[in-house]
Amino acid sequence: MSYWPLMGIALVVIGFALRFNPLLVVVGAAVATGLLAGLDGVAVVEALGKAFNDNRYISVTWIILPVIGLLERYGLQQRARAVIAGMRGATMGKLLIAYLGFRQITAALGMKDIGGHPQAVRPLVAPMAEAAAEQSHGELAEAERDQVKAMAAATDNVGLFFGEDIFFAIASILLIQGVFEAAGYPLTPLQLSVWAIPSAICAFVIHAWRIRSLDRRIGSARA
Repeated sequence: MSYWPLMGIALVVIGFALRFNPLLVVVGAAVATGLLAGLDGVAVVEALGKAFNDNRYISVTWIILPVIGLLERYGLQQRARAVIAGMRGATMGKLLIAYLGFRQITAALGMKDIGGHPQAVRPLVAPMAEAAAEQSHGELAEAERDQVKAMAAATDNVGLFFGEDIFFAIASILLIQGVFEAAGYPLTPLQLSVWAIPSAICAFVIHAWRIRSLDRRIGSARA
């Protein structure tokens, strides 16, 4: 048994430590692993091509990135800020709590890709949250602006993570069902989904409190 193919792992670690291009590091490590395993160059390229073709559906999501880039170039973030600026009583807390509820409900219905960092948080939610915070508290410091952006991203994460488990056809529920069944506890996906509801409610309450705390903390800094 040869351990030389494991050199590919070392190449990945070294490449990331030296901050080389991640794509080049991964492809280079894959090619090196194939060659060290005794494959010829053509076989390595064939294996890479087959893996890409078998998982090409993953790359479909990349199509949205240039679309978002074009929208941002032509003022999507500025329009989002203007919408919030024209709303009376809009606050960062209210906006992000509303988005948290929206994200959890849609994820619970199986629409987990309706939000997300590249397609929703960066171009819309984060700029709107910044505008709402500025409308309530005035000009933000750079550190406060970063905190608002981070909270917008965290809100999307929490909403998706605790909302999607309520949808009984999601992969995580099926995985949990398989683990319980293997351990001798036959449960249906619907049973697991129902027991995910209390966790989702607790997550909503806790994260909503964190959002309001940040909103109040920014306001108290100017008091």
